[in-house]
Amino acid sequence: MKYAVIDIGSNSVRLLLWADGCSISKNVITTRLGEGISFSPRLLPQAMERTVRAICEFMGTAREFGAQKIYAFATAAVRSAENGNDFIQTVYQNCGIMPEILSGKEEAEIGYLGALEGRDGGIIDVGGASSEITIGKNGKIIYAVSADVGAVRLKDVCGEDKLRLKKYIDEKIAVYGDVPVCPMTLIGGTATSLAALEYRVESYDPKVIHHSILTVEQIGVWAEKLLSMQQSERLLLKGMDKKRADILGGGALLLYEILRKIQAEKVSVSEADNTEGYLMKKLRENQNESRD
Repeated sequence: MKYAVIDIGSNSVRLLLWADGCSISKNVITTRLGEGISFSPRLLPQAMERTVRAICEFMGTAREFGAQKIYAFATAAVRSAENGNDFIQTVYQNCGIMPEILSGKEEAEIGYLGALEGRDGGIIDVGGASSEITIGKNGKIIYAVSADVGAVRLKDVCGEDKLRLKKYIDEKIAVYGDVPVCPMTLIGGTATSLAALEYRVESYDPKVIHHSILTVEQIGVWAEKLLSMQQSERLLLKGMDKKRADILGGGALLLYEILRKIQAEKVSVSEADNTEGYLMKKLRENQNESRD
């Protein structure tokens, strides 16, 4: 059985192609759907147009792949926008699929499910407009909190002013409160992009990134370095995702401050993430329905 999952994020749209119980490939198109969302309660028309085009393109790719079932979900930018439901209707009318809008808690849960598959431990997902921490123990989620801050939102609100960034981040991540101590795994574009920089992966290779280790010190050094650079300098770095170069410094600082808050020293990076988690969630729901 072949499946496809489309993740409509605040920074990019991603496509997972899945067959015979494993991931075949992942594709990404940066559309910045969350552009300006910190200043306006509505998604911008040009951002919606870019994103709809990307979703339609991925629908075509999924059909060519032979996916018998295509799923789609949307996260922080859509759930927080006044016109989020209008955007979903536009996607349906143009692309033929009705994405599910996930709550912050649901977004946290599928990230955990995809990265850890129910094993004990925690995940941190720094996204474009929100960041989630989820922790599971004995097959049950014991902590799941979403903070209203991400790499795109930081760029909108604070630019590259480190003092403003730190103040804003500290205010937003206070929502996490006391986080249970456990081994942590990072998912999402900020984490994988930092791993690519640290390990100098010029041609992005998921096999190199998956299960790579980053220390909090390394992440802090990259945050400082990226925020002190001009965009032209960042683009020359070996391993840099050129479409993420303008937001990666703020994302790195956010990740660094989260890890300091929970007193983590090092973390693992996972290529498996919320796309796999969402598929697992839907397959479980289908199994339960077939039993009823």
